[in-house]
Amino acid sequence: MNQNTLEIAPLVNQFHQDGYLILRNILSDEKVAQLNTAIDGILAEEKESLAYNIYNSVERHSEIASLIDEPTLLPLIVNLLGYNIQLHISHLTVRKPNPDDLLTETNSFINWHQDGPAPFFPTINGLTSIYYIKICYILSDMSEPDRGNTKIIPGSHRMSNFKPVQGSVDVPLERETQVCGKPGDVFIFAQNIWHAGGINRSEFTRRQLFMGYSPIWMRPIDYHKASDSLLKDAAPQRRQLLGDISSNCFKYYVPDEEMVPLKKLFLGDAH
Repeated sequence: MNQNTLEIAPLVNQFHQDGYLILRNILSDEKVAQLNTAIDGILAEEKESLAYNIYNSVERHSEIASLIDEPTLLPLIVNLLGYNIQLHISHLTVRKPNPDDLLTETNSFINWHQDGPAPFFPTINGLTSIYYIKICYILSDMSEPDRGNTKIIPGSHRMSNFKPVQGSVDVPLERETQVCGKPGDVFIFAQNIWHAGGINRSEFTRRQLFMGYSPIWMRPIDYHKASDSLLKDAAPQRRQLLGDISSNCFKYYVPDEEMVPLKKLFLGDAH
């Protein structure tokens, strides 16, 4: 993995301004290859499909679980969201070329939306706060548009009562941007930015792995309680990220300092 230290303060400022970040060469070629080998094994266990959406993917292979506390990005996530956080979701998406737009059992594309529960997160003056943040690890060649890329509307998280003029990802919007990147690059975004998953009519298979983080007092999507296999031999920071800080649920809201080892990564007002 890339052990370079990120410049946290300017990245935090950019994230809050734009609603997303694109960071290059976070994973080494070797790590990308290891992850793709793991994903090959996972897909071999699945029913053949043009599109795969596999949740709780950290349970499927240790290579994916190794990204829970990926050291280059963890300090940034802590300073974007705070230190009382957990893993919220681990979601593997694979979308093969689908030039004929064939319907699939799992979504081969996702129309414009903000993430969140039904009916919606609370809003104040037409704006939704940040409730969780996702890291998207790009694991295939997404360096050109129209390969099933994620689309975003930069700054839409700061636009009061914003909603795209139409919902279809297949109809271009004036301000949309397609996220392009090479294997090993990452895309980080908050749930409140408007985004969509494009249709893949290219000759390339899209592989993206989403690792989401939220406050520990929120219910995670993947599980109610982390499995014993995930918790086994987990170091303190990973154990916190797996939500295992106390048997007293009140401590999810007001943890003792020793329950949140991620606090040492938090810069506080320094950023």
